[in-house]
Amino acid sequence: MKRLSVLAALALLAAGCGSTSSSTTSPTTTASTNPVFTASLLPANEVPPITNIESSVVGAATITFITTRDGAGNVTAATATFAVTLSGFPAGSVVNIAHIHEAPPGVVGSVVVSTTLAAGQVTVANGLASFTRDGIPVDAALAQRIIATPGNFYFNVHTTLNSGGVARGVLVKSS
Repeated sequence: MKRLSVLAALALLAAGCGSTSSSTTSPTTTASTNPVFTASLLPANEVPPITNIESSVVGAATITFITTRDGAGNVTAATATFAVTLSGFPAGSVVNIAHIHEAPPGVVGSVVVSTTLAAGQVTVANGLASFTRDGIPVDAALAQRIIATPGNFYFNVHTTLNSGGVARGVLVKSS
């Protein structure tokens, strides 16, 4: 009888441990595999700040990385999905391109991830524009850097009038 009690206690302990570890592993894996970043897009964040007729444009970008990782958690492959909404465009505005740059706030940086958006693909109507781009390849080492230090990267949208960028926002990791 004593032997049966010890075996029953060990079985309960093993079952309890198994259930605890599986419930804590799943959310962590999901969040780290698909990090989400946001950027509040403002003309005042551009370098130099926008002061012309498009200075009233505001927007938001949500960027989701879909990553594959090795056993150590390092990114081995990545793609990005961009969901962008903008408002406040004056009549006649044309969105040309949009992308992630590498540089801290107040500094102009090189493009590191393009949305592959081309002029004419985004319609501006009643001052509003939005677009989604998905499956955009991102270099694994670059994705790792963005995940580790999102504040060193910014997203911006360019227009015909403001070819250097009309609205810009620093990436912030939201999950």
